[in-house]
Parts: sequence; structure tokens; C-alpha cells
Amino acid sequence: MAAPPPAYQEGAEAAERWARAAVEQLVAVDVAHGATAAVPVVRDTLRAAPYPWPELRRPGGTDLLSALAELYEVAGWILFDAGHYRQAHRMNARALALAGRSGDHWTARFVLLNHSMLAAHTGRPRAALEAASRVRGRRPLPARVAGIVLIRQAHALALLGGHARPLELIARAQNRFLDGVSRHDPPWAWWMDQTELLGHRGWVEARLRRWDRAIPLLYEAATAPGPAYRHLFTAELLSALTRAGAWREAEALIGRIAPGAAAIGSVRTTETLARTAAELRGHPDAPPAARDAAVFLHRSLPPRPLLRPR
Repeated sequence: MAAPPPAYQEGAEAAERWARAAVEQLVAVDVAHGATAAVPVVRDTLRAAPYPWPELRRPGGTDLLSALAELYEVAGWILFDAGHYRQAHRMNARALALAGRSGDHWTARFVLLNHSMLAAHTGRPRAALEAASRVRGRRPLPARVAGIVLIRQAHALALLGGHARPLELIARAQNRFLDGVSRHDPPWAWWMDQTELLGHRGWVEARLRRWDRAIPLLYEAATAPGPAYRHLFTAELLSALTRAGAWREAEALIGRIAPGAAAIGSVRTTETLARTAAELRGHPDAPPAARDAAVFLHRSLPPRPLLRPR
């Protein structure tokens, strides 16, 4: 974990540098090993995080609040991907409050986009839509950020039963992505690349049960190299194959997933795999080989980790 933060006597600038370094470390662990591996580092880092309010009246205090807002935002993302949804909600609330006090509008927007994803995943699509809609301001958003907003809105509207509108939004997100990166894009937009966009396009198509379009997109995203959290696209691909009745393809994919399933660090991913395995195992039309593969996958998944109370 990051070294202990400097005492307040050393100034807000030193504490800010500590927070920025802690963010970089958390992101590196998450990308390389997944959220489950990063949770202990999150816990230790937050225990050490400086209490920021005395710094409001000192030079550089608002910069420290901004750095801590980013730290809580990253912690919220990791806790979400690790399946600790209540704790993730609390981290998002803290990050949003700190970003508001510091005037850091870009971090506030990122938190809202993460919170939209959390709300959609936990069955609250209206809250997801509301959080994504709050990202927009008086000025037009850079292309990458606008595209992420459109993706979050497309997911929420698909969950609410929309059909034409989610497809329109995801097409607009593709068009905004093609506008390219600009100097106005915030640093945190780095993860929105072509593979990420493909995966979300396929996922929205799958939510709409358009399997002929969803499966090729999810396959392309799932087989591209990338960070650990993109195992989620593989899980969504298996779900789409199962619901489309593509039994041989589902069985073959399980054969590739199951040997490494115990090392998957995203609880969101393993939850999706577990639900799909249960669905496939109990599907009356699935052939015995596919049902046997589902049993094998379920036994291969890691147990859900616990978060020790702080």
C-alpha cells in the first residue's frame, strides 16, 4: 500500500501528493489483478487517508480535497466491481461531496457516471438514468465523456423497457467516439477505447435480446487484450449465448472460462457467470453436455469474498 500520509504540519501539498500516489497504486492493482485483489489495499489506504476539513482554510486545501475526491471515487469503483455495493455507494457519496467542496467538476462527473453503473447493476435503472443525466452542464461535453454518458443512458433505458431509444443512444456514442480524443477530455477518460465501446454496444444489444447483433460484438470485446475488469464482457457473452440457445458455443466458451475462473477478480463478473450457469443447468432445452459444463463452471467459480468492517 502507499506510504502513510504526511502530517498536516507538512502541508496540504504533501498530503495531496500522497493521495495522488495512492490513486495510481489502486488503479494499477485493479487493472493488473482485479477488484478483489485491490479491496485490501483500498481498506488500508482509506484508513490512512488524511481527514481533509482542516485544510480548507490553508493554501492548497481545495487541491487536497480534489485529490481525496479522486481517491474515494477509485475506491468506490473497486468496491463496486468487488461486489460490495453498499460500501461503494458510500464511497461515491463521499467522493461527490469532496468534489463539490473543491469545485472539481470533472471528478464529480466521473463519480456520477460510476454511480449510474452501480444503480443499473443493482436494479435501479431510473436512478441510473438520473445520475447519468446530471453529468451534463452548461457547456458541451468532450466527445469521450459525452459518449460515456450516452452509454450509461442506453443501459438504463434498455432496463426500463425501451427499444428504439437505447439503440439510438448507443449509435450516437459510437459517433462521438469517432470524433477522437481532444485536449478537453479529462485524464480519467483513458479507459474508454474501441474495445470498451464494442463491449457496451453488445451488452445493450443483449439487454434488448438482439442476439444476432449482440453476440459478435461481445465476442470481439471479450477476446481482445485488456485490463482484468473486461472479463465482464466474457460473462455477458456467455449469458447471450445461453439465452440465444447457442448450446455448443456456450459449452465451448465455458471450456475456456472455467479453468481460470477461480482467479477472476471481479465479483460483478463471477455473479453474472453464476447466474448464467444456474440458468443453463436448469434449461429444459439445453443438451446434457451443456448442462454438465454449467455445473463445472459453477464449481470453478471463487467464493464471494467478505469485506472486513472498518
